[in-house]
Amino acid sequence: MHSFLRNNREELIARCKASVAQRPKRVATELQLRNGIPLFLDQLMRTLDAEESGDSAALSVQISGPPGGDLALSEIGMGATAHGRQLMELGYSVDQVVHDYGDLCQAVTSLAVERDAPFTIDEFRTLNRCLDNAIADAVTEFSAQRDLVVERRHNEIVTERIGFVVHELRNAVHTATLAAAALESGSLSLQGATGGVLKRSLATMTVLLADAVSTIRSAAHAEPPPPQLSVASVIGEAASSAALDAAARGCTMVVRPVDPALRVSARREPLIAAIVNLLQNGFKFTHPQTEVVLNAYAGEDGSVCIDVSDHCGGLPPGFSAAMFRSFTQAGTNRSGLGLGLSIARQGVEGEGGTLGVRDVPGVGCVFTIALPPA
Repeated sequence: MHSFLRNNREELIARCKASVAQRPKRVATELQLRNGIPLFLDQLMRTLDAEESGDSAALSVQISGPPGGDLALSEIGMGATAHGRQLMELGYSVDQVVHDYGDLCQAVTSLAVERDAPFTIDEFRTLNRCLDNAIADAVTEFSAQRDLVVERRHNEIVTERIGFVVHELRNAVHTATLAAAALESGSLSLQGATGGVLKRSLATMTVLLADAVSTIRSAAHAEPPPPQLSVASVIGEAASSAALDAAARGCTMVVRPVDPALRVSARREPLIAAIVNLLQNGFKFTHPQTEVVLNAYAGEDGSVCIDVSDHCGGLPPGFSAAMFRSFTQAGTNRSGLGLGLSIARQGVEGEGGTLGVRDVPGVGCVFTIALPPA
């Protein structure tokens, strides 16, 4: 068999490549050609040479492994391990790992029939042992790499969720601290506007903590339909929550009048949190002595639009597509976590809306929340 394999090596590889190409979304890559069937063929031929020449049985086992495999990887095992890892990285499924080696078995047997090249029982036994060990090691590594990917994605989700809670709690604590300082420094009443900001911040913290506890307990329950909200009321509350932060940063916030008839079906807290995040982003990046403008209006398509525009000077080239990703930051101000815009988009999309940005080169940018009307 080793002479047959050596003389027909290129033909066998070509047949395997043709079989691979017939499967959906599969083409043989250079990495696969190095660590897949060609390498396996060379190792199989060396195993057969060792057995047919009467060399030490240990050499055959070192190359291809014993029947049933072993904890210590053979040369075939190491090559198959690399092959399984590469197929996982390329996004293929576990059955395609098995098919790659099945293609070779099919190619060898069919070409042997065509060339009238009979094999002995011992040669077939060696071929099957090598294929069995290679498939086992390739599938084992494929599964291990897949588990790593799943675990990594789970950790990313957990990290992002924790980041969301920390970011929103920090915002609420910051606003509550500013409100408390304002109350302490003057003769302001808890019943006034500043006291209202403090109470809303505490309520926000309560909601965030309750949501975190609910998530940890995985207590699934049917969500009630979202209430109908007055957009003017939402804008007023968001502006009140952000006003102290604007003052602390020395920014000017302009709130345009809102049509009292505008209404949306959404939960109040996530929507206000999204608007406040956009405002705080504007306060952070707008140039000194410029305005951050909050405006709500009926869109041409019937949607309810909420704009937050700033004077940051415009966005870096190509950044608009990446700026909503978690932990993404632009500019030199890295005081935050890079989560504000990601959280704002998630909050808006959770209420059935969209959040986008329009760059105004040399001036700034306009973030637009679009929500279906109530």
